[in-house]
Amino acid sequence: MSLNNLKPAAGSVKKSAKIIGRGQGSGKGGTATRGHKGAKSRSGYSKKIGFEGGQMPLQRRVPKFGFTNINRKEYAGVNIDVLQAYVDEGRLSDVITIENLIEERLVDKNDLVKILGRGELKATINISAHKFTATAKAAIEKAGGQAQIL
Repeated sequence: MSLNNLKPAAGSVKKSAKIIGRGQGSGKGGTATRGHKGAKSRSGYSKKIGFEGGQMPLQRRVPKFGFTNINRKEYAGVNIDVLQAYVDEGRLSDVITIENLIEERLVDKNDLVKILGRGELKATINISAHKFTATAKAAIEKAGGQAQIL
C-alpha cells in the first residue's frame, strides 16, 4: 500500500449533479442546456395538460357521445359473504348499522350503502342500510334476520 494507489471506498463518492446557469466560465452558462428560443427555453413555461404542440388535441378530435345523469345515486356495495366473514371473526355483532360498517372501513362515511347478495349467510343479523338487493334481503330473512331500509 502506498499513497499512489489509495482510493475512497466503493460507493462513498458520488458524482455531483451538473450545475447550470452560473455563467460562461462554468461551461454550462448561456442557454443553460435549454437550447435556443421557443417556449421551453423561457422562464415560467408550463405545458397545458393534453397540449400536442398546436396539433388538434385528442380530446377535441374524438367525437363526444353518451349521457350522464346528474341525478344518479352511487351506492357502495357490501356483499353478505363479507358480512358473514366479519361476524365469524367477531368484528361485527348481530345488529349491524352503517356506523359499524364505517368503523370496519367497509364503506366511507358519506356513502349510501347497498347490501348485495353474493355468498351465503348463516348468522342471524339485523342490518340497516339504504338499499338491499332482492337476493340479499331473501338471504338475510332466510337466516332469521331483518333487513331494515333507512
